[in-house]
Amino acid sequence: MSETAKDRPGRGAGVAFRVAMGLGLLLTLAANVPGQMSLDSIVALTEARTGVRQTWAPAVSSWLLKPFNHVVGGTGLYVTASAALLFFSLMSLTRLRLRSTWLAVALGAAAILTPQILLYQGIVWRDVVFANLTLAGFVLLAHAAKAWGARPPVLPLAGALVCLALAALARQNGLILVVAAAAALAWTARAGGWRASLGWGLGALVATGVLALAINQVATPKETVAKLRPNGASLILEHYDVVGAVAHRPGLKLKEIGKADPRAQAAIEAGAKRLYTPSRIDTLDTDAAFRRTLWHVPDAAMHAQWRRIIIHYPAAYLRHRADVFRWTFLTPDLEACLPVQVGVTGPQAMLDDLNVQTGVDIQDRGLAAYAKRFYGTPVFSHLTWALVAIGLIVWLLRRRDAADVVMAALLVGSLLFTASFAVISVACDYRYLYLLDLAAIAGALYVALDPPRWRRA
Repeated sequence: MSETAKDRPGRGAGVAFRVAMGLGLLLTLAANVPGQMSLDSIVALTEARTGVRQTWAPAVSSWLLKPFNHVVGGTGLYVTASAALLFFSLMSLTRLRLRSTWLAVALGAAAILTPQILLYQGIVWRDVVFANLTLAGFVLLAHAAKAWGARPPVLPLAGALVCLALAALARQNGLILVVAAAAALAWTARAGGWRASLGWGLGALVATGVLALAINQVATPKETVAKLRPNGASLILEHYDVVGAVAHRPGLKLKEIGKADPRAQAAIEAGAKRLYTPSRIDTLDTDAAFRRTLWHVPDAAMHAQWRRIIIHYPAAYLRHRADVFRWTFLTPDLEACLPVQVGVTGPQAMLDDLNVQTGVDIQDRGLAAYAKRFYGTPVFSHLTWALVAIGLIVWLLRRRDAADVVMAALLVGSLLFTASFAVISVACDYRYLYLLDLAAIAGALYVALDPPRWRRA
């Protein structure tokens, strides 16, 4: 990624852009290290230290924490590495273009000051490392596309493969981004004919899948706490969909559940409207008896009921899913959707065992207050970044340089990833769609470095 031409246009702006990204990394680390941690972060660190699986969240999250915690106890080194991955990827964008503009420098400085970078890069969430790995993978793929020739560049392709495999393990629906990357690689290799193009695309998919399976085998803890059910994650989604359908269609009869447990059928039908909210599944746990009823329904009966609702009551299912996605994507009440995390919070017993600094100090409160200034503005809106992404895709596909197509694939994949939450979302937490915001920001910086000139198709 070294400079290839000393006299390239805008060389000073390119240097300034990289300096700005370097300073942004230092600012982000100064504001956040040793890291902001919520319950999910505490559980991941507990898994990393004990080697005992605590939840059915992807095992790679705690596995990535383990080596950094081993070198320096806690999450400070992990946060540093994760943030560095993002900022170094952004720095390298200048190597993809023949020139750089001062617009990109100004836009880059502004981007660093958004909560999505200044604060989020310090939060120990798998959504953040997933987004960073995905972005790094596509940037490496863009470098490979730019350097494509008789001998495909091995190092950037290998780096992209590793980053995307890890990202797909951190978020299961991250597989969408792997498919988008494979499509971009197939387009890159098109000069060799359709067989070469197909071979590179399918080869990338298979190689990423094999690597992901191998990493997952190594990352998965050998021991699991007794309370975890093997299919717990899928049951959580089914519970939410069944209750949501009943809430949207009063009078809907849960006959499949009733065949196995008539009392459970009556209890769920009676409590659905009272306990359901499209903003998050957590309200179903506020009534202990209702929670126990859901989890005591035989798995086969719950599976059958979920399928019956989708097939025979599609309107109720789709209304529930539309409401949930509206909350996830539009976050009509942002503060109810956990937009930020500051300090270290979690179960006291776990915190004591980990021996980490807890609480919210004055600097953390300052960060929270700073982020709150953006609530209600376009900056803290997935819709804003989706519109930005769509506009960037149009610009990039008009020019269609080698790296342009890869960056456009990142944006398309991020939009499809966002759309997948229409089916799987169980809460409106802002972090779930963090990739969309980050990809749009990176895409805007890439375009600003060397804005496309309109040409006739």
